[in-house]
Amino acid sequence: MTGAPATVRTEAETPRAATPIGRYRWTICALLFFATTINYVDRQVLGILAPTLQREIGWSESQYGTIVSYFTLAYALGFLFVGRLMDRVGVRRGFTGAIVVWSVAAMGHALAFSAAGFSAARFALGLGESANFPGSIKTVAEWFPARERAFATGIFNAGTNVGAIVAPLIVPWITLRWGWRPAFLVTGALGFIWLAFWLAIYRSPDESPRLSMAERAYIQSDGPQASTRIPWLRLLGYRQTWAVVAGKGLTDPVWWFYLFWLPKFLDAKHGIKLASLALPLIVIYLVADLGSVGGGWLSAPLIKRGWSLNRARKTALLIPALLIVPTLFAPRVNGLWAAVLIVSVAAAAHQWWSANIYTLSSDMFPRRAVGSVTGIGGFAGATMGFFFQRSTGAVLQANHNDYRPIFVVCGLAYVTAWLIIQLLVPRLEPISDVPASVE
Repeated sequence: MTGAPATVRTEAETPRAATPIGRYRWTICALLFFATTINYVDRQVLGILAPTLQREIGWSESQYGTIVSYFTLAYALGFLFVGRLMDRVGVRRGFTGAIVVWSVAAMGHALAFSAAGFSAARFALGLGESANFPGSIKTVAEWFPARERAFATGIFNAGTNVGAIVAPLIVPWITLRWGWRPAFLVTGALGFIWLAFWLAIYRSPDESPRLSMAERAYIQSDGPQASTRIPWLRLLGYRQTWAVVAGKGLTDPVWWFYLFWLPKFLDAKHGIKLASLALPLIVIYLVADLGSVGGGWLSAPLIKRGWSLNRARKTALLIPALLIVPTLFAPRVNGLWAAVLIVSVAAAAHQWWSANIYTLSSDMFPRRAVGSVTGIGGFAGATMGFFFQRSTGAVLQANHNDYRPIFVVCGLAYVTAWLIIQLLVPRLEPISDVPASVE
């Protein structure tokens, strides 16, 4: 299998197959997994503590919507430049700076005393955390051949759910014993532990002394690619870019809603307080992990059966889009665990969708542009999330915490995005008119 030409047949080989070429690339994937886990622990703390803080500080629904919207605003602004920054300085330096910023910001929540203070901390956190996914996708594109990227993406993306599981385990425990400020300090400090491993282990594939020649050749088996950069304005001229924008812009706000509003929904609808919050959230995000890894893996066996890359990827996107539709019934059921089941399936389907949407960038663009395209898509998702968070707060306040309109939007967003992607890239074609000049 090693050294085989980049044909449809080799793309179908499963990444778990035993190979004699080494597995150091999976160590890099593990680093990305733990970075993503910490990323989601840090951003999840406020959502878990939201009902407690709202009662203690006195936020309205609209004020809380404004606070969390500042995270997505900074996240969007970060995506304007962070993808390009990763393309320019490389992921080693880029990740180092990003995790320092977001870890300091996460700990900075402990110094907040008002809605304005939390808004400032959320803004700084969003700015730092915006680097995680462009950097991770670029790292996967550099360290894995095309046939393994969806699976590797699914693995590191599973860290989003692990982080969302770890947070409700440790945050209530710390808060009930020492208060909510230590909860922000302890979770924020985790990033500096990861940073020590990152600086000790990570080098690019061309520079890593731990990478065997055979594995380096395997990673580069898709063939050489030009080193010129594609300007942003040129990228915006491709319908492939707009397919990524549609896939992220319409669905990322739904995930933000789950992260920031789900504890409040469970509190308002089912009376679940801080001490009892862990189990429902753990169930939801544990099921979501299965969707992340399984959804990223699915396209490989489909291609192995003779399906085209286009048909396999589109099928891997359509299935979760349909699974999410029943989400609109979540606020209409009376039992807690019926609602948890519906949201669990939706969370798993989102992660299934997300693993394949991220892979679209590397399917359709050369490696040197992957970080930038991912950044553009992330900017679209976070910008829409900014407006969605504010709209959610306004709708809930105006309708006395009636979540039904919000869940209708969540249930239909993915099918809408899939239809737009199909219209924009009916054959999932990679770009061919690569500009010859360096930006």
